[in-house]
Amino acid sequence: MSTAARPPQPQRRLTLAASIVGAGASARAWNWPGTKWNRFADWEHYRRSAEIARSGILDAVFVSDHPALQRDSSRGPGHLFDPITLFSAIAGAVPDIGFVLTASTSYNSPYNLARRLASLDTISGGRVIFNAVAGFNPDIAANFTADGLLDREDRYRKADEFLEVVKKLWLSWDAPDGPEPTGPLWDETTARVIDHHGEFFDVRGPLNVPVGPQGYPVISQAGASAQGIDFAGKHAEIVYAALLSKQAALDYAATLDAAARAHGRPADSIRLFPGVNVCIGDTREEALRRHEVTNGVSGEEELIARFLTEQRALNPALPRSIDVDKPLKAEWFAPQDDQTRPVGFSKALQDLVRLEEPTTRQIVRRVGEVGGHRLVIGTPKEVADALIDWWADGAVSGYNAHFPVLHEDLERFVQQVVPILQAEGVFPTEYDSPTIRGRFGLPDPRTARSVEELG
Repeated sequence: MSTAARPPQPQRRLTLAASIVGAGASARAWNWPGTKWNRFADWEHYRRSAEIARSGILDAVFVSDHPALQRDSSRGPGHLFDPITLFSAIAGAVPDIGFVLTASTSYNSPYNLARRLASLDTISGGRVIFNAVAGFNPDIAANFTADGLLDREDRYRKADEFLEVVKKLWLSWDAPDGPEPTGPLWDETTARVIDHHGEFFDVRGPLNVPVGPQGYPVISQAGASAQGIDFAGKHAEIVYAALLSKQAALDYAATLDAAARAHGRPADSIRLFPGVNVCIGDTREEALRRHEVTNGVSGEEELIARFLTEQRALNPALPRSIDVDKPLKAEWFAPQDDQTRPVGFSKALQDLVRLEEPTTRQIVRRVGEVGGHRLVIGTPKEVADALIDWWADGAVSGYNAHFPVLHEDLERFVQQVVPILQAEGVFPTEYDSPTIRGRFGLPDPRTARSVEELG
């Protein structure tokens, strides 16, 4: 889609989250010199990460979820603790900070998950973002069912129905909010049976947790397939995405706007919130060296060799011999119909090659180690300028930042990059809203429900 189709956007302030998955984004993070090697299994590690993020007024911390022991034992595991349990503990220990909390629509029951998330959102004062994932990994499926992984169409049909149910449940009980009730604590008008009967779920309701401080948790989604984009257009308020080119981000934002409008939602209903890997140095040369060291290589040539090895395993079209100083070709990086890797990562790489024609030598400094998110390398000022650039042009709402080593690189970001963003007037110096909806400029779903009921 042409970016000309995207309407002018209101200029909200930049939003920021910090990924606190495991010991850090680098494969070497778990046994980094001077750190506790098994901190990925230490609750205090995550509490401290949230405290550092809060000291920088970051909006939220992010944890992905993978309810299976990962196969790659060369790097520290990133997904140990159940995110709801982890963030419940953090909510009681660290004020203000929000939580981007990943949970599966394939392997949870709607009522149980709606109840747990509503409980945490109420207890935390409206700090929850529900990152809804349909589940794409056969290893996860094997821990829940003998039937194997659902195909993509079925996963998203189930996810769509799941979201329909939890949204109805979250708004099903309006508890009295005055000094004391003037009537019954609930009746059929304030605690509404939802009576959902669908392809995958039968749920009577209502939920036994009342409507929370922000209506219900903010809904995030990350799928970039055709099914994922349609799902986002219908349900998502934040989209977490892999985007490597500003033009691709502008195009994707326009695509999300069109998907939202197709489902009867207004333009600008969705905040685009891509991942970004951040590597900081006092000089650009120092930042480049840190990028190499945290990746476990001795220099740029080794980075190139590893990139090509990994990409050849994923992309059969990639030639065996490539001049690393000549532009790459987009057709070499086309997503595969049968791939289990998320489509978004493959598409992001192909879009970068199609739009900017980088060489292999250039691309290894543009793509991060974890998941293929955008890589930003440089001095604190260079990093801040790169983050502002996409936001100022209306390509993104903000970023979910990943750091090579926790807590070292997160602390440096908070101490050296955030003050520049604040001095530029794009990021707050104190929390400007107690709820995530307020920070992202998102509407209260109770308002939309009232409009529907009146109509």
